[in-house]
Amino acid sequence: MVDQDVTGGEVADPSSRDQAAQQGIARRLGEAGFALPGTYLEYAHVCGKPNCRCGADPPRPHGPYHQWTRKVDGKTVTRRLTAEQARLYGPWFKEAQRLRSLLSELETLSLRIAQRGANGL
Repeated sequence: MVDQDVTGGEVADPSSRDQAAQQGIARRLGEAGFALPGTYLEYAHVCGKPNCRCGADPPRPHGPYHQWTRKVDGKTVTRRLTAEQARLYGPWFKEAQRLRSLLSELETLSLRIAQRGANGL
């Protein structure tokens, strides 16, 4: 079956399998918790100073350091987090990543359906 959109074109009707996939994604999106935007990194650093422990054999780098990078008003903002902040907000960064992944799944599904229509994209 094909529906008509407001411009008079035809839009592919999602199959029952497509609808089940969409509902599954929507259900998982409905379980969303708190989520922080941007990128979270945990890293270690080798300073390269002579006689420093980070250059020993085996190396013992400095860190771990925790870094959060995001866009604010079109500018990249990077902030170093404490170990406690990383522990507290780590789940929020993971949740944001999970939500982005689900949204990507939904967009891929929608694109696949849209490309099947008579007026496919």
